[in-house]
Amino acid sequence: MTTLVTGATGTVGHAIVRALLARGRRVRALVRDVARARTCVPAAVELVAGDVTDAPSVGRAVAGCAIVYHASGLPEQWLPDPRRFDAVNVGGTRHLVEASLAEGVSAFLYTSTIDVFTMHPSVEFDERELDPRPKATAYERSKQEADRLVTDALARGLPARLLHPSGVYGPAPVTTGVNDFLKRLVRRGIPMLLPGGFPLVFADDVAAGHLAAEERAAVGARFILSESYWRLDAVARAVAAAVPGARVPPMLPMWVARAVSEMGELAAHLTRRPPLIPSGQLHFLSMDVHPCAARARAELDWRPLPFDEGLRRTLDFAPARCARDGRRNPE
Repeated sequence: MTTLVTGATGTVGHAIVRALLARGRRVRALVRDVARARTCVPAAVELVAGDVTDAPSVGRAVAGCAIVYHASGLPEQWLPDPRRFDAVNVGGTRHLVEASLAEGVSAFLYTSTIDVFTMHPSVEFDERELDPRPKATAYERSKQEADRLVTDALARGLPARLLHPSGVYGPAPVTTGVNDFLKRLVRRGIPMLLPGGFPLVFADDVAAGHLAAEERAAVGARFILSESYWRLDAVARAVAAAVPGARVPPMLPMWVARAVSEMGELAAHLTRRPPLIPSGQLHFLSMDVHPCAARARAELDWRPLPFDEGLRRTLDFAPARCARDGRRNPE
């Protein structure tokens, strides 16, 4: 029985691949560059060249697979051409859904996001209410649409389970997102912290939730895989406590952050270069959102690591990095 994983060179997909191999599973990965991926994906993984945006290559990757883990995505907060979010996150998901339906897979595990749910500042939320309103950023809107594609395909027989992580950190062959933030804290590369914070979850815990959903969850079930909210200054203090020489940068006042963000967004439209503080990033950091993972704990026996332990494992990880950093590419 072969299991396909997309996003195998990204933080979540890489953790899923390692978890599957640890259970003796036969794993195939869809990758854009086989030679580059071979430098950072475990040797036991069968690599298939292709791209989630290319339907024929997706079809070839899914062929002969019994189970699909669709963990690839484009998680950037800003891109010069926002249509890229739809091409990767929506179009890629559509191709995986259609190929999986055609192949008749027995399970389809989709890595969604907590962003699709209705959220209110400082109020805990769970899986019960998908936000019907378009979210603030192109990334969030693309994930909302991709989530709808998977949900709609349930009626056509797609055996999908949907997993909803938050900001993911952990051992990975590329340094993106939260991992990039941690790396810059270690290297004292952050002059000032933004106000606010976000929910965090360790990559191996996200992978464990996915595998548990495959084994235990009903078709159509959703599970939030995050419950630990951290302010950025608290993250910085944890890094400083774990790494000699690391420091806690001062906090940028919110009014200054907003002014810098607004000016940066205007300049970005002219220069086509990313703003220093993307408005979507600042909006999310300031929302103070608190996901509830009670359902995953109860139904999947999900037990995430404390942040301090996950941080230690992340900082101890010496990755065999991909030949090129995938920072601006879908994971």
